[in-house]
Amino acid sequence: MAISARHSTTLALDYALSAAESGFPVIPLSPSKLPALRSPHRDEPGSGATGSGATRSGATSGAGGAGGPGMCRGECGRPGHGVHDATADPAAVRALFAAAPWATGYGIACGRAPHHLIGVDLDVTPTTAASASASASDSRVRGSNGAPDPTPDSVAALQQLAFQHLFTLPETVVVLTPSGGRHIWLSGPAGISVPNSAGRLAPGIDVRGAGGYLVGPGSVTARGAYRLAPGSAGLTPAPCPRALLRLLTPPERGRQAGPGGHRGRPAQGHGLVQFVLAAHAGQRNTRLFWAACRAYEHGFGDSLAETLVDAAVRTGLTEREARATIASASRLTAGPT
Repeated sequence: MAISARHSTTLALDYALSAAESGFPVIPLSPSKLPALRSPHRDEPGSGATGSGATRSGATSGAGGAGGPGMCRGECGRPGHGVHDATADPAAVRALFAAAPWATGYGIACGRAPHHLIGVDLDVTPTTAASASASASDSRVRGSNGAPDPTPDSVAALQQLAFQHLFTLPETVVVLTPSGGRHIWLSGPAGISVPNSAGRLAPGIDVRGAGGYLVGPGSVTARGAYRLAPGSAGLTPAPCPRALLRLLTPPERGRQAGPGGHRGRPAQGHGLVQFVLAAHAGQRNTRLFWAACRAYEHGFGDSLAETLVDAAVRTGLTEREARATIASASRLTAGPT
């Protein structure tokens, strides 16, 4: 077992170094797909850190080095800050893996120069390859290796978006996930920040952008290995079609009008809270999770969290259940897939 673990770590480092050589900033990942290095601030007062050094978004869970709990992004000079540790420097990559000999995979930071990587994740459902393949005609999206195809909903939704908004997916890097899903890699323009999202674009489609990371091909996780799709070897991420980029980049919050003519964050937060308060038995967790995801995607999840907890408790959830659901939403909207 130890030999196998060392072998997996050695392979992960080799793959990570190869990615770094191509300009992709990387970090070591544990078999759970989380950053392998724990936060250096985990024992500091007010840190709240309990495990790995970061959430799936790469945000620190510790204090120190940058103005208080949760604010350090690696300024302290120590590793353990999740995606903020990501580097393309070979020596630094080796040092990170040396500090995490249990790592079996690597994450690639999205939104960073030179590629400004954007990941479009087509999720899967437990359907057979035969039934799912009937719903997809694009071989770069549809499975061809005998594994389950991406869920028909996600494939159909992506194709419908392409049809409605007049874009086609270019030939680009595609990574096959252990569950049978697909990560489509695209490059974005400098100066445009694409946020992470879960299901906002369409059902079954998640997006990884600035502050998030993708599990790199060659990584081994608890669920299996990530690998390049046939035809992807030697490719680089193709530019994201402009029409798709517009869909991935929400309008500026300050320009969004809410009920009663109000603009920006308060109106959005009010609507999400009302959505949670309207939940009936059997809907409470689902509605809370959906509302929290939307809040985090738009950048005000942390500030709305306590209000959402209060609303959820009023519908019948316990405070512990509500906080756990909101924490899951925070991880999902920003983490790897």
